[in-house]
Parts: sequence; structure tokens; C-alpha cells
Amino acid sequence: MPTLRDIRKRLKAIQNTKKITAAMKMVAAAKLRKVQDRMLNFRPYAIKMDSVLSDLAKVAEREIHPLLALRPRKTVEVIVITSDRGLCGAFNINILRASANYINGLKKEGIEISLGTVGRKARDYFRRRNVPIRKSWAGLSGKLNYSDAQEIANDLMENYKNETTDEVIIIYNEFKSLILHKVSIMKLFPIGSIEPEEGQAKEPLISGDFLYEPSKEAIFETLLPKHIEIQIYRGLLESQAAEEAARMTAMENATKNCGELIDKVTLLANKVRQAGITKELMDIVGGVEALKL
Repeated sequence: MPTLRDIRKRLKAIQNTKKITAAMKMVAAAKLRKVQDRMLNFRPYAIKMDSVLSDLAKVAEREIHPLLALRPRKTVEVIVITSDRGLCGAFNINILRASANYINGLKKEGIEISLGTVGRKARDYFRRRNVPIRKSWAGLSGKLNYSDAQEIANDLMENYKNETTDEVIIIYNEFKSLILHKVSIMKLFPIGSIEPEEGQAKEPLISGDFLYEPSKEAIFETLLPKHIEIQIYRGLLESQAAEEAARMTAMENATKNCGELIDKVTLLANKVRQAGITKELMDIVGGVEALKL
């Protein structure tokens, strides 16, 4: 049975842990409010941009711009977005498991995989499994800027133009609520592909054409790179909001568990202390009785 000193040391350690988890919860809540506002304000713009560019691409001549090219699906670039740090519950493991399953499914179809990662958790996960990583980005958690999305977009667009990849997929956690985030798989290239995603109904072709001003070439030249940057930035914002929400929930649960553990250890300490007092009293009574003899 542990001594009272050992129990008090353990109790002190749990109390210190509770202070840390409570502080981390408040920090995550503050960060969440900031990134959630940015994400919710940006989401409608990104969705509308995707809708407009997809509609334009479906009726445009594919030869008009390199980013509109349609090629046989031989090499697929998969970008996995995770966090740089842990202590956020199942946030990272959910996205990593979904990514591994998706990649394995592509390999079974005989498709070559080119892997990119955003966040240290994804990079370390695939490195431990000896999965080749073409390029990785890290250190974006907590200090995300639009320039980061531009850097990733420029890299992906360059590879697509050079025909290094035939399709680009981004896998990230989409923010739904404080307690819910969903793994989302977004096809970045080819833009406006008519082929439906698995499980989705085939969309009807758009009839007619659009009026372009100043010209079709100028519009695609300006909007297509911007569209890629915006969709990547949206994925990064969604992932960061989901990360902070998951961390806040995890730290809240950890603080609650610490409180329950403190009660149990305190009860144990009281029992040990009471047992010690009882033993001392019995020793005193025994000594008094011995003196009477």
C-alpha cells in the first residue's frame, strides 16, 4: 500500500495537470473563436467560387488553359491535411485512417500515388510506414496565412501543368460544430470534371454557353489559379477550426477526468491517514495497558 507521502505527491501532480488542461482549453477556445470567424466568413465565397468555375469549365474548351486539361487517371496526387501538434482527441487519427484507406483503394485500382502532407502528424505517420512523400508542409497550425495556400497551390498547379499528376485530391477535416467534424475528400483537379464522384448521381450537362468579358482566355487565366488557392485555403481553415474545436473538447474532458481522479486520490489519502491515526492510537492504548500490568 502506498504511503501517505506518495499519495500526496500523486495528488499534487494531478492537480497541476488539471491546471494545465484547463489553461489549454481556454487557449484553444480563444483560437477557435478567431479561426471560426475567418472560416465561416470565407466558406460561402469558396463554395460559390467552386460552383462558378466548375460550371464554366464544363462547357469550356479544355485546350484553352493547361489547368482545364483532362487526362487518363494514371497518377493521383493526394494531399493529407493534419495538425502539427497532438492533444486534440481523435482529430488526427480519423483523417490518417481515412487517407490510408483511400490511398490503398487507389493502389488496388493500379493507380500510381503521389503523396503530399500538410502538418507534422501526417508527415510522421507516413514516414513511419515507409510511404514516400513527395513534399510536406509543416508549421502552419496556429499561424495560417493565405500565402501558405498560395505556396501549396503553386506547387500543385506546376505539377498538373507538367503532366506529373493527372488528378489532385485533398483530404481534410471539415468543421461542422464544436463537437463534430467530418473527413472530407475534395477533388481539386481536374476542374469541372463531368465524371461523378463515387456514390453520386451524374450531373446533367449545362446547355448553352456564357458571355465572357473581356475574353474567355483572360478570365480563365485570372480565375483558375485564384480558384485553386481559394479551395486550398478553405481546406486549411476548415481543418484548423476543427483542430481547435477537437483540442478544446479533449482538454475539457481531460480536466473533468482530472477532477474525478482528484476526488478518488483524496479519498484514498484520507483512508490512509485515518488508518495511520488508528494504528497510532492502538499503539498508545496497548502501551498504557502494558504499564498497568
